[in-house]
Amino acid sequence: MTHTTQQTVETEAGPARIAWHPAKKARLVLAVSHGAGGGIEARDLQALAHVLPAHGVTVALVEQPWRVAGKKVAPAPKTLDTGWRGLWPALGGPGLPVIAGGRSAGARVACRTAAELGAHAVLALSFPLHPPGRPEKSRAEELLGAGVPTLVVQGGNDPFGRPDEFPDGPYELVEVPYGDHGFAVPKRAPIGQDEAVTVITDAAVKWTGSLG
Repeated sequence: MTHTTQQTVETEAGPARIAWHPAKKARLVLAVSHGAGGGIEARDLQALAHVLPAHGVTVALVEQPWRVAGKKVAPAPKTLDTGWRGLWPALGGPGLPVIAGGRSAGARVACRTAAELGAHAVLALSFPLHPPGRPEKSRAEELLGAGVPTLVVQGGNDPFGRPDEFPDGPYELVEVPYGDHGFAVPKRAPIGQDEAVTVITDAAVKWTGSLG
C-alpha cells in the first residue's frame, strides 16, 4: 500500500485538504472531490485511491473547504468552484497532467472548470444530470461543455439520471448495473457490491491508460 500524505491548501473559500495516494511511477494525477452530502470516504473514491496508483496514476482525494470546516451542507456551486480553483496549483505540484474528477456535485465542479483550469480530462462519477424526479431541470450543458476527454460512470438506477437519459455527446459512459447515486446495489441484484465497485475501478484503469 502506498504511503498517504495529507496537505492543507488555503483557498478563497477557506482551507481545503488533499489526501495524496501516490503512484511509484506516476504519469497522471487524478484529483477527485466528493459530493454535496458526503466526503472522501465514499466507496468509489476510496476504491480509486486504492487501485489506480498501481497503474501509474497518483490519486488526490480532495476535501472541499465546507467539509474541512465541519459543515453538513455544501455551499452554492460558485463557492465550490472557488475552492476547486484554489486547489489547482497544489494538484499540479507533481508536474503531471491532472485529471479533474468528482462524484455528484464534485463532478459538476470538474466539468464546469475543466477548460479554464487546463484539466487533462474529466472523470464524472454519478453526474447529477437532473434533480430526482425533475428531468426537465437538465444539467447536460455542464457535462457537454467540459471540452476535454470525459468519462462518466453512472449507476443504472441513479435517480439523478439513469444512463439511458444522458444525451449523445463527446464523452464515454460506463454503467454500473443496478447502482444507485452512491453506487450501492440492492441485495437482490445479480451482482454484489464488490463487483459493482470493480466496474468503476476497471473502467477508470482502462480509461486513464488510454489517455496517454
